[in-house]
Amino acid sequence: MLGLVGQAAGMFAVTNIDDVLVLALFFGRAAGHRGGATRVVIGQYLGFAAILAVSIVGALGAGLLPDAVIPYLGLLPLLLGMRAAWQAWRHRDDAEDAEDEVASDGTGGPSILTVAAVTLANGGDNIGVYVPVLTATGNGGLVVYGVVFLVLVAVWCALGRFFATRPLVARALSRWGHILLPVVLIGIGLVILVEGGAFGL
Repeated sequence: MLGLVGQAAGMFAVTNIDDVLVLALFFGRAAGHRGGATRVVIGQYLGFAAILAVSIVGALGAGLLPDAVIPYLGLLPLLLGMRAAWQAWRHRDDAEDAEDEVASDGTGGPSILTVAAVTLANGGDNIGVYVPVLTATGNGGLVVYGVVFLVLVAVWCALGRFFATRPLVARALSRWGHILLPVVLIGIGLVILVEGGAFGL
């Protein structure tokens, strides 16, 4: 059992290391907005729960997502990044407006759906890793992997919040976050599309 827990934790860490940066950016954007951090956590859980659900269904043989579709999940962060870049450019002379508009749901900071969509899209390639592993673990292994993954989502959120609240990091995110967020989102989208072979490369 401990070995299985260790394998699950290792696989989660390896496949989600880039999420810490994305979460730090989201938490940085949520700083100073009432309920902003809570929306980031809820969105992260919703997005990862969708990844886990699709992976489990795939492992059970339903084949919900064909391999050819997975690369196109990269369109989600790409489009969200382009939207965030457009809003940052539109408010380039008004820093306060830009702080409130980028990836916002109207109450300030990132919305739950934005965080969930980015998490899902960024983890689309994880599905290809999780499905064969979960298929080989059996029903007991599915439960262990699911519980470990969901616990580690909370750890990842804590790490993202930690990095976003360090004074040096917080100042950098406050000053450059409206630029970094669209760059990271667009980069994630392009990597998913290219590595998945969406462009036939």
